[in-house]
Amino acid sequence: MAESLPVPQSSGSQFDLTGAQYPMAGHAARDLGRVWVHVLLLLLTILTTTIVGSRMQFNFAHNLPTFDLNRDWSVFLTFWRHPAALLGGLPFSLTLITILLAHEFGHYLACVYYGVDATLPFFIPGPTPIGTFGAFIRIQSAIYSKRVLFDVGIAGPIAGFIFLLPALSIGLAFSKIVPGISHQGSLTSVNFGIPPLLWLLERVIYPGVLPADIYLHPVARAGWVGVFATALNLLPVGQLDGGHILYALTGEKHRWVSRLFIALLIPAGLFFWQGWLMWAVLLFLFARRHPAIYDLSAIGSVRIRLGLLALAMFLLCFMLAPIGNSSIF
Repeated sequence: MAESLPVPQSSGSQFDLTGAQYPMAGHAARDLGRVWVHVLLLLLTILTTTIVGSRMQFNFAHNLPTFDLNRDWSVFLTFWRHPAALLGGLPFSLTLITILLAHEFGHYLACVYYGVDATLPFFIPGPTPIGTFGAFIRIQSAIYSKRVLFDVGIAGPIAGFIFLLPALSIGLAFSKIVPGISHQGSLTSVNFGIPPLLWLLERVIYPGVLPADIYLHPVARAGWVGVFATALNLLPVGQLDGGHILYALTGEKHRWVSRLFIALLIPAGLFFWQGWLMWAVLLFLFARRHPAIYDLSAIGSVRIRLGLLALAMFLLCFMLAPIGNSSIF
């Protein structure tokens, strides 16, 4: 997920003339001392996503809606009675964890390469429809180079996309056709939107079949979550990955694009998905501002092309109505 950057300041770190940061050995010792926190959160997230995945697998096998708010919340309270049923949730959970881990390690390894002080990924388990609130790393030292900022920002989405694309494709191959499945269920059933990337893959794998008749396998649903997370992170706003990329490309001009996108989330929330209203408020209050980077050097034509690739990934992953009316991008 998104990483917040600290305000540039003097600290116990060393810098070379390129602006890349090389933290002192104390940072490595500190991180090793709390590896158990990262491992514990990862294991708990595997557990919660596996619980959700086991219910998804049950619903998939019995042609029930993917998730029903009234019926499926109970799985968090009763899974211990039938622990063997959790095995069916592993395809969803391991696929989702792999995609999220790839995204975060993309950022982390880029930080390691440039000597930027960053934590290992923190996973956040929770009783949500997907079993987690996501994952993040925290960058704990200032970044003084636009090239470093760009590379750290784009490394996560690219790494995650590399893993979600085959997951979505393989999951679609194991999916099935159930006429009208998207319109079944009660008022508490959750319907999921169809991003352009999924729509294109469905046209290749299931030519002539209506999207509303394709019941996604849990592995494909994990890929869908990865697609949604990629779209959120690539929003060109402040502290999000897309904001870092945009800042590296345009400098201070990025603030106007950030404000425009936050403003556009309001009508999107009013007419398509109310969740965008929450995101507009959160981004306006906490992620709108970007620490200044005083670097006049050009980032180069290769990074500009990678910026266009990031834009293409965003357009392929973005949905106006990710939850609700599944017939709207």
